[in-house]
Amino acid sequence: MLEKVEHRLITEDGRRIDGRALDEMRPVRIEAGVLDRSDGSAYIEMGKTKIYAAVYGPKEAHPRHLAQPHKAILNCRYHMAAFSVEGRKAPGMTRREIELSKVIREALESIVILEEFPRSAIDIFIEVIQADAGTRTAGLTAASLALADAGIPILDLCAGIAVGKVEGRIVLDPSEEEDKRGEADMPVAMAPRLGSIVLLQLNGRMTSSEFTEALNLAKKGIGVLYELQRKALGKKFATFTPAGEE
Repeated sequence: MLEKVEHRLITEDGRRIDGRALDEMRPVRIEAGVLDRSDGSAYIEMGKTKIYAAVYGPKEAHPRHLAQPHKAILNCRYHMAAFSVEGRKAPGMTRREIELSKVIREALESIVILEEFPRSAIDIFIEVIQADAGTRTAGLTAASLALADAGIPILDLCAGIAVGKVEGRIVLDPSEEEDKRGEADMPVAMAPRLGSIVLLQLNGRMTSSEFTEALNLAKKGIGVLYELQRKALGKKFATFTPAGEE
């Protein structure tokens, strides 16, 4: 019986299976204001990963007993569409989606000035329509942009990207196959102007030197995403025409 031989994820000349260098991101597309029926919205593509984010509010908190007298409540729902993955996903919320909703909400709470809207609620919906790794960080990046598009006061935009360890090498923005077969995965999100990390998780093991290398690589990718966020906002509001004006 022949044994199944898995192909290498990194070639001898240091290229990855999709042709990228170790420090190279997948192609990225970011847009703001893509949904008309929300207060703010954004869309992001990272490789084959495609995500929409929508923001509603601030509005009156419901049920009222959950309202906070000195600040708004931030609600976040991260959800993967049934058709977003190979094989049909169950349409309801999974434990992973509930966990990632909480992780993203806590990251965004660090940048939103909730004290501006006491007894109110701000709802964030993140919908993954096609998943190919990096959905939590891409979703957070889109949600941050959607908040800015909605005019919600924030301390800074935040952006996120994953760094992986594949065949002993640190790589930026792992693909689905690299994520599944790699030795470690580290999602990172930062608010660059604040100089703060708003999300950092590590699945797998890295040495201290590998961790430092991974963090520096994440900063590089986040810097690129941050500039794309700013350009998306500039493009949206540069073409904005108030109602009644031509």
